[in-house]
Amino acid sequence: MGRIRGTASDGARLRAKLLTVLFRMDDRSERRKNRRMKSQSPPGMQVHVAPNFELMSRWAVAHIRNVLRVKPDALVGLATGGSPLRTYQLLAGMAAREPRRFRAIRILKLDEWGGLDMNDPATCESYLQRHVLQPWGVKTDRYFGWNSRPKNPAVECGRVARWLERHGPMDLCVLGLGLNGHLLLNEPGAALTAAPHVARLSPESKRHAMLQQARSRPRYGLTIGLAGILQSRRILLLVSGAKKARQLKRLVNGPLTTQCPASFLQLHPNLTIVCDAAAAGGLK
Repeated sequence: MGRIRGTASDGARLRAKLLTVLFRMDDRSERRKNRRMKSQSPPGMQVHVAPNFELMSRWAVAHIRNVLRVKPDALVGLATGGSPLRTYQLLAGMAAREPRRFRAIRILKLDEWGGLDMNDPATCESYLQRHVLQPWGVKTDRYFGWNSRPKNPAVECGRVARWLERHGPMDLCVLGLGLNGHLLLNEPGAALTAAPHVARLSPESKRHAMLQQARSRPRYGLTIGLAGILQSRRILLLVSGAKKARQLKRLVNGPLTTQCPASFLQLHPNLTIVCDAAAAGGLK
């Protein structure tokens, strides 16, 4: 399991280290592509600022719809939380009107609150069942995700890693941005983990709004690592609210640092950030 260590002062070394961990392809064309990625500075980042949350969500819907038009059976990894919620609701309306658009889509649950029962209302599982899987008409054979209460969390990480190796990479990874700069449950720290792993929850994550309805407290996090995220063919990052402005500025304008896991999205060649005006307040 790759570990990425470093601070804001050694961004070039972090970039080289992470790319070494992430991109282990067999065929020569992929290796040539990765050499080109290493030379890009900065990588392909597009930032779209919408006036408000509703228009931000509608732009995100258009982006996801375009992905499905090109590849109806796309593997789409979905984050949970407040930022993507309206996007998922709008897509549910589309699924009701045009169910054919969603007949082949494959969904991957990207992270989970470890230690909660699967049917706990606070789990990512419950969220996706309510807002995505049922309203979009996604059948069980086109959905894969974490078990929130595995007997052995390390074994569960191996199960997810093997599935992603067989079925990945994701065609589209839909993410939100944490208040402390985390991506999924990849938390800030002295080192980051590339593979699916058990995460120690930060104080900010323990106060996440999703957990207000939890029957018990999560003991740990289960999450796709940075490799799974950055190997995605496309990344769509949704950021809303003034509370996210500082971390969005760090992501877009700041150096690579393990203290802001989201900063590593700068390495991706096909990153689209869609934010509302409140979240964009700190951008240059």
